[in-house]
Amino acid sequence: MKRVLTVSILVVVVVFAALILVKQNNPKEEFINIKVFFNNNNFDPEFSCNKVFPVERSVLKTSELERTAVSELLSGPTQSDAVQGFFTSINSGVKINKLSVVRGVAMVDFDERLEFPGGGSCRVAAISAQIRETLKQFPQVKEVIISINDRTEDILQP
Repeated sequence: MKRVLTVSILVVVVVFAALILVKQNNPKEEFINIKVFFNNNNFDPEFSCNKVFPVERSVLKTSELERTAVSELLSGPTQSDAVQGFFTSINSGVKINKLSVVRGVAMVDFDERLEFPGGGSCRVAAISAQIRETLKQFPQVKEVIISINDRTEDILQP
């Protein structure tokens, strides 16, 4: 009886130790670095409109990294980014209606806040560049189609 008890305790300890090791080697939350692209006064003092520069963000790894990256882009530069000259041309409060990647084409649909108010051809080019470069960092994205409430024609006009 004593031997059975000892073996049982040993089995429980081994199983418990194995569970701890599995948990340590497979953390629930895994983070990954992605990039969001902003304009920057220091790197481009003459403001070339469509010239954007990457800023790294550490985000939870997900199957929807493209959506996460665009969401981070829409959040805008952090205070630390702003001190380094980064700024966004995208209006605050813009929402993603939907985003999909099919055969290398990322199709991202935003709400009407993306184009309100206008702001000229340079600003429109800057907005497009920020979105396109943020999505094109992913190897599966070769092309980006931007829409607003399912419209691709006459959007982001100066």
